[in-house]
Amino acid sequence: MSRPVSSSARDPIVALLRVAVAHATPSSLRRLHLTVAVLFALDGFLFGSWAARVPDVSAQTGAGHTALGVALLCLSLGALACMQLTGALCARLGTGLTCALAGAAAAATAVLPGLAGSLPALCAGLLFFGAATGAVNVAANSLGVQVEERAGRPLLSGLHAAFSGGGLLGALLGGVASAALGVGAHLGAVAVLGLGVIVWAAPTLIGADVDPSAARQRAECPAPQSAGPRPTAVLVVLGAVAGATAYGEGALSDWGALHLREHLAATPALAAAGYAGFSSAMAAGRLAGGRLVAALGERRLLVGGALLAAGGVLAAVTTTSLPIALLGFVVVGLGLANVFPLAIARAGALGGPSGVALSTTVGYTGLLGGPPVIGFLAEHAGLPTALGTVALLAVLAAVLVLGVEGPALRRPTVPGWIQPVAFGLRPVGVALRRPGQALRPAVVKVRGAGGSYVRDLRALALD
Repeated sequence: MSRPVSSSARDPIVALLRVAVAHATPSSLRRLHLTVAVLFALDGFLFGSWAARVPDVSAQTGAGHTALGVALLCLSLGALACMQLTGALCARLGTGLTCALAGAAAAATAVLPGLAGSLPALCAGLLFFGAATGAVNVAANSLGVQVEERAGRPLLSGLHAAFSGGGLLGALLGGVASAALGVGAHLGAVAVLGLGVIVWAAPTLIGADVDPSAARQRAECPAPQSAGPRPTAVLVVLGAVAGATAYGEGALSDWGALHLREHLAATPALAAAGYAGFSSAMAAGRLAGGRLVAALGERRLLVGGALLAAGGVLAAVTTTSLPIALLGFVVVGLGLANVFPLAIARAGALGGPSGVALSTTVGYTGLLGGPPVIGFLAEHAGLPTALGTVALLAVLAAVLVLGVEGPALRRPTVPGWIQPVAFGLRPVGVALRRPGQALRPAVVKVRGAGGSYVRDLRALALD
């Protein structure tokens, strides 16, 4: 089945891209799921490769803590600037096509930080790399939500596990490459590999935009944002929960290796192993996310995980033992594993790609804005103290989860499943939505001094 190209398209580039989508072959669910998982893994691999070489890039450019923090701020600004734009592109071009374009851009720009020989060049390279990775994050999460809807069961935590697995692989290979290759040659090879993966994945990603069964499902069960005003307040709260924990991920990815080198005399390979252990623990936690939710309930999992992460951070930054610090990184990864994907997936079901864009923008403010804040604090109070703020933000995430209550459930799943939910004073068993069911209004209470209610939430229907 092909989709007609709009004759009103004024931009010839947009028209050409729509022609490519119109002639694409619809993707099967199984192949699409695999391809989206590969895209998540590639995103993690690119970021993990960069994270492992941060100390080398810092030495190559002569950047101190404050200067490196400024460069990392450019990474954050580039990503945040593209996130809202990517939500609009998903609506205009199709989510699958946007994923393919963003993935190609991220792979191509991964080499830029490795080529920088000065602080201005590093800032420029990270600005472009950040913009591309920000676009990938929004597009891939939006497509992941669509795959969940087609499958009728929760999948996004597993897709984020692929991201963590890719980050693990990138960090491990980066640590090995640091002993044999210059940072430019290493990241150049990473870019070539990434472009090859996108060439393989692009037909399936583009085919997701022309899938006839997905089109029928959208016609029978309209997107949540079409049923009423976008639930902006709820999306911001979800983004804040994600962002408070994503702060820790960004801090450890960009500053963890440097902390291990400078304060615990770790070799380059062992310093890279800190982020590798963090990523592997995240991947394991996300793979087990569905079972953990069923056993503990989302509320207990989210609050307990955030507090566990806070304890792991404090252990890592206060110890003088390298093994204990590495173990602390692992504990942080386990604690934070499921917070971000659950919050973003709920936002996608409530607001579609634009909801993902808004919550992801808020959430990635922590992920991408954390490293420059850490750099500033490290310059004035020391790196261990700066990394200790990760524990404070993890506790804040737990407080935010405790402050939201109500009966709404985001996640679609197969008929007949019963799972606890995060909202409410305790885990509550509910029958999950079946494909094709309509929407109905729900109310979520956000505790505060005034006990105000957020009344603009429209949640997926419950039985």
